[in-house]
Amino acid sequence: MSATADHADGKGGVPNMASRLGLEAGWVVQEIGYDDDSDDNFRDAIREITGEAFVDDETDEVVDVVLLWFREDDGDLVDAFFDILTDLKAGGVVWLLTPKVGRDGYVETSDIAEAAPVAGLATTSTLSVTDDWSATKLVVPKSGRRG
Repeated sequence: MSATADHADGKGGVPNMASRLGLEAGWVVQEIGYDDDSDDNFRDAIREITGEAFVDDETDEVVDVVLLWFREDDGDLVDAFFDILTDLKAGGVVWLLTPKVGRDGYVETSDIAEAAPVAGLATTSTLSVTDDWSATKLVVPKSGRRG
């Protein structure tokens, strides 16, 4: 049964939004930037889909997905992108989680659009995943892979 079917209970909400990230069972998810304002229900829904505990920035594993919780005051976004790329497998995905417009720590969409290509990433889509957080999908373009 797919992750989407597992959460097709008619309630929608956070589990349904987590299923839209395209995660699969067994995937290794690295979480960076977790803080008190991060959405624990959303995190739980992701762990339920993958069946795995999150790894942090101290991992020695190659990861399938990076969840990067990032707020305006968290520093330089380009630096954050470069830091996360060291553990991401080829073809892996970065989900940048930022506060929505009007929330504390909101990150301008233009800042993301400017920072991503500097780090060799391309934005592909943005989802509203919780009441307070948006998720922007970033990938390393196939033509842009560094060998």
